Amino acid sequence: MKDLTIGEAARQAGVGVETIRFYERRGLIEQPLKPRDSGFRTYSPDQLKRIKFIREAQRLGFSLKEIQELLALRADPHADCSMVQQQAVAKLAEVHGKIDQLHRIGSALEALIAVCPGSGSLQACSILDALAERGENPVPRIEGDEPLPSAPLKRSRQRPDRNRASNKRRRSV
Repeated sequence: MKDLTIGEAARQAGVGVETIRFYERRGLIEQPLKPRDSGFRTYSPDQLKRIKFIREAQRLGFSLKEIQELLALRADPHADCSMVQQQAVAKLAEVHGKIDQLHRIGSALEALIAVCPGSGSLQACSILDALAERGENPVPRIEGDEPLPSAPLKRSRQRPDRNRASNKRRRSV
């Protein structure tokens, strides 16, 4: 395989030209030397493989810092496969943690939606009230094993006397 221009390397790797330049600035790939005849810089087949490696690692959720570490392990003749496996196991644990967090967020949203009347005045919107109450009295961060608190069941408010309604609200806060 012959050397490629940046545009051709980008096309074959499935990334943009700016992505390659970004990888160069971050030190993930070496910028080819500018030719003396003022032609285009070219990328070797090995550089193309490295760009594809970076792209695939990003698709699996590895950060650029983690990819830098994987590339360093790949280049280290004394590195062991177990080191790479540890990185992959750590990434998998992170992914499972994010999935758990998304499930808890989904459960909290389902609880909010379940008690929402779905119509009527915004003053009777249980979702907006629950979010406002959480903003005033924030619940712990969405981490850990416990599900998020569910929204309280809210009755539709009737406001014949505005002062009485605001007094009632102050007492419940």
